[in-house]
Amino acid sequence: MEKYYDQIAALAIAYAPKVALAILTLVLGFWVAGAVSKVVGNLLRRNKVEVTIIPFLTSIVSVLLKVMVLISAASMFGFETTSFVALLGAAGLAVGLALQGSLGHFASGVMLLTFSPVQSR
Repeated sequence: MEKYYDQIAALAIAYAPKVALAILTLVLGFWVAGAVSKVVGNLLRRNKVEVTIIPFLTSIVSVLLKVMVLISAASMFGFETTSFVALLGAAGLAVGLALQGSLGHFASGVMLLTFSPVQSR
């Protein structure tokens, strides 16, 4: 039984810094992602971007930053992230090609709201 305790203690000593660094990265990364999304929201409000698109753009920024933080934390644990990133890219390409027409119309609507060529009264 003592042999197992020694193995567990050796594993804990070996992986504790990686786990602590990954948890610290997650906490700080999510905090930075929240702060950056708030800054983006404030900049969009200051530049008088359409009110209906501000939550959409800030949530996209927040989700993208959080995904990047999760991928970097996974790499700190020792997971191979290149295949995961390639899988995400392939899935994004597949969804983009499947929804090509709808995404094009959606992007047109977002661009119209962002650049607002017509002023509403």
